[in-house]
Amino acid sequence: MKLLLVDDNDRIREMMRNMCSAHFDEVIECCDGTEALVAFNDTNPDWVVMDIKMKKMDGLEATSKIVSRNPEAKIIVVSQFDDETTEAAAKHAGAIEFISKENLSNVIEFINNHLRSAK
Repeated sequence: MKLLLVDDNDRIREMMRNMCSAHFDEVIECCDGTEALVAFNDTNPDWVVMDIKMKKMDGLEATSKIVSRNPEAKIIVVSQFDDETTEAAAKHAGAIEFISKENLSNVIEFINNHLRSAK
């Protein structure tokens, strides 16, 4: 499986890559939504973990554009802004899940649960 990891914070990307690399064959990294669109089209990842607040193009816009091109895209939006409004905006953009950056370990748990239920 391939994971596209999108976050403008190098330390967060590194932490998430370290956490996710044992569960994915390939982890592709981007630092903004514009790069994410190109990487998604080039690599066709199985999962995307997308930050919201980024320069050039934010994660909500990138999520919406990816989902409009590929409605089956599995995107988990992560953010330090853990409130109902942000979660609703992420789901409206097409994310299948919203997870607070305070609970990043829940990303792997969500993916594993999703894969188990799909069997």
